[in-house]
Order: sequence, then structure tokens, then C-alpha cells
Amino acid sequence: MFTGIIETLGEVAGIREEGTNLHFTIRSDISRELKIDQSVAHNGVCLTVVALSEGMHTVTAIAETLQKTNLGLLRPGSKVNLERCMLMNGRLDGHIVQGHVDQTAMCVRRSELEGSWEYRFRYNSATGNITVEKGSVCINGISLTVVGSEEGEFSVFIIPYTFEHTNLQEVNEGDTVNIEFDIIGKYVARLTARSASV
Repeated sequence: MFTGIIETLGEVAGIREEGTNLHFTIRSDISRELKIDQSVAHNGVCLTVVALSEGMHTVTAIAETLQKTNLGLLRPGSKVNLERCMLMNGRLDGHIVQGHVDQTAMCVRRSELEGSWEYRFRYNSATGNITVEKGSVCINGISLTVVGSEEGEFSVFIIPYTFEHTNLQEVNEGDTVNIEFDIIGKYVARLTARSASV
């Protein structure tokens, strides 16, 4: 389980294809502290560390992961948001994040305001996923508060610290991001749909 509070930015040092899998080698400040088999969220996707080298770690994404996320769009030099799994005795500073991306969304607007940024994202609402105003959403692994919510679209505001310390600084209109919707909201939506069909 994760919190959506990004620890550091990693950089893709290499990508290797093996069948339908992609192996990503990431250079980061926390790579030397990782262990084989450890779970780390990469742009919000929970991946297992399979190899370590000096200042770098390698993870593998299978075909299903590549189809549901933006990891297949990564290239050498791409910035990646990284978060290790939460400690059970730690504070939950963000919200409950599983590291299981539900789908991708496209940035349809990025506006620089006086001291903050507004991002608006559009996603396929046919999947049944929803947002609610003042609810939580995870974008590229970042726990954020929804400030505007419509069917198939939502917006968030970004403070300077988040902008400077995550790869949202590189997200522009037309770019694809990973979305994990709030787990509590997903259960409520499923139960409501089930009750309505009875």
C-alpha cells in the first residue's frame, strides 16, 4: 500500500524488451536503499524490483500493465515519480493508494495561475470510474484533491512544491497520465450499481 506522497524523481536509464515485457532500469536517489522483491510505485504503478546496480534498480512491466498505464510511453531520460510502500507505523499523509492504476487520462488543459497550476484531465467514463469534488485521486502516483468534477473529466490544483518535485512539470496538454481512483469511492460505486440492478 502507498500514500501518494512522492519520495523522489527517478530517471529512466534504460529499457529492454523481452517478449511482451519491458524491463525499465531507473536511476534514483533511493535505488541504493532498495532490495530485490521490494514493491515500489513508478508513476503510481506498483512494480517489483528485480535487479540492482550502483545507484539504479530494474523493474518489469508485463503486457497488461503496459496496456493500462503510460509506462509504455517512457523513453530513456523520462522522469518517473517514485514511492516506496508505506510503513505500518507511519502517517498516512496522502490517501490510501494501492498502486493499481485503473486507466489513463489525457491532460486537456494546463493553466499557470499566480502561485499554482491547474490541470484538467479527460478519461473514458464508460469504465464506471468517477471522481467527486474534494475527493481524492492519484495522478502518476501523486495523491491530489479533486477541485472540479464532471462525468469523464476532473481538475486539480498543483502547489509549487508538487510541481517542482514530481513529473507533473513535464505534463502538457495532450499528454497521458496514470489514474488510480479512490478505493473507497470505487467500492461505493460498485455497491450502488449492484443495488440499482436488484
